[in-house]
Amino acid sequence: MKKIYISGHRGMVGSALVREAGLRGGFDILTAGRDRVDLCDQTATFSFLEEEQPEIVVIAAAKVGGIHANSTYPADFIYENLAIASNLVEGSRRAGVERVLFLGSSCIYPKLAPQPMPEDCLLTSPLEVTNEAYAIAKIAGLKLCQHYRAQHGLLYHSAMPTNLYGPGDNYHPENSHVIPALIRRFHEAKESGAESVTIWGTGTPRREFLHTKDLAEACFHLLELDNPPDWVNVGVGEDVTILELAQWVARTVGYQGEILTDPSKPDGTPRKLMDVSRLKGTGWEPKIGFEEGLAEAYRDFQASLAGGNARL
Repeated sequence: MKKIYISGHRGMVGSALVREAGLRGGFDILTAGRDRVDLCDQTATFSFLEEEQPEIVVIAAAKVGGIHANSTYPADFIYENLAIASNLVEGSRRAGVERVLFLGSSCIYPKLAPQPMPEDCLLTSPLEVTNEAYAIAKIAGLKLCQHYRAQHGLLYHSAMPTNLYGPGDNYHPENSHVIPALIRRFHEAKESGAESVTIWGTGTPRREFLHTKDLAEACFHLLELDNPPDWVNVGVGEDVTILELAQWVARTVGYQGEILTDPSKPDGTPRKLMDVSRLKGTGWEPKIGFEEGLAEAYRDFQASLAGGNARL
């Protein structure tokens, strides 16, 4: 049985990884909240890893948010995510951790990257300005793993998921990602009988979405490979416009009013479709369809509201 430390276990991604590890079996699952270890504190992180001696570390802990949060708090996003990545990677090396999987984001790729985006387009042109700080921190984490692997011979590698959604998401009206934000807005509009809902931007940017269960399965698939790529895209290889997404969510929630756009708000990157051929070449493909996944996400939102534990 391998001891695996899953950082960020209370978040949407981390909790999906914990569930997947439990389903697969064969893992001694280690988790720790901020009350046990502050991952932005180098000394505390190094001491924690030395004491616990995990064999595998999955870096799912991160400061995350949507366009508004990234634009408003860029210093927080770059500092905290740089600190988490550097402390866990170097701390793992010092503690003798044999394998590290770092989770990044599709926003690491250039704003005007070729579509779909291959792994090799990294650092070929400027980033999208609205999430540049977060992206730079994630690029640094990816490069840490790549160079530690090259210099120290350690099996440290990375997965770059596309936009994620699923159980345990953050439904904050300003700091959440687009799917949970839309689920909350359309739910509240249905409950209040609102005649219309206005979404940010023109509605024309295209986005790809992956359920967190699929991501968790992909991560454990990568952890089973003897020689995984330094970094690999994790996605579905298909996308929708933001307006189409809003229509999907409205149908799922049962909202029948009008959907309006607000072009005065930022659109962000025009398109972020992953080239997932490298991952598919290793034998993995997603399983959860978008309609099924959205329905599950809405049920989770309703259940968390009823239980009083929704992240609002």
